[in-house]
Amino acid sequence: MNDTVEKLRENWRNLQAQLEQEAAQARERFRYSYQNGKVIFEDEARKRGRELKVRWSVFLRRARPWEIVTAPFIYALIIPFSMLDVFVTIYQAVCFPVYGIPKVDRKTHIAVDRQTLSYLNIMQKLNCVYCGYCNGLLAYVREVAGRTEYYWCPIKHARHLPDRHEQYQHFLEYGDGESWDEKFIAMKDKARACEGCDGCH
Repeated sequence: MNDTVEKLRENWRNLQAQLEQEAAQARERFRYSYQNGKVIFEDEARKRGRELKVRWSVFLRRARPWEIVTAPFIYALIIPFSMLDVFVTIYQAVCFPVYGIPKVDRKTHIAVDRQTLSYLNIMQKLNCVYCGYCNGLLAYVREVAGRTEYYWCPIKHARHLPDRHEQYQHFLEYGDGESWDEKFIAMKDKARACEGCDGCH
């Protein structure tokens, strides 16, 4: 079992390295670099992007009527999303130091950078800022929740789940009562060490 898990982890590390290599190739192809948290395009790439931009009036004409009608429902979610952001950030600021769990680095998960693309019009940039924030926020919240679960109840579920947070692979098997009683304190120590965690403070 341990050999299989380690092999899967190694495959995952190799896949991550491959994905990073492909990202580097894309940066070279589209003539931009990422330095000190900022995207920097070459002059030629910015110029080409401006030539490809679709005016926002044309963008709106192309939209289907129901896309326009439902837009307020999408943007209304900014209220609960913002509240979730505040409450989860306060929660980990207060509780994680007490538990000894390393804090999740919020900026590692929330990427708002697509608005710098010169080929996007103002409406598209607004949409991209919103999507980048909301999806990044959910990734951030998931990581905070995952570390909390690792600390308090690191037991796998009875049924297979299609996608879980990074720490789930370290959890104890469902139904293994002997290991639970024996290893619960050790699992808390692992949670404090942030085994399997990414983006720690």
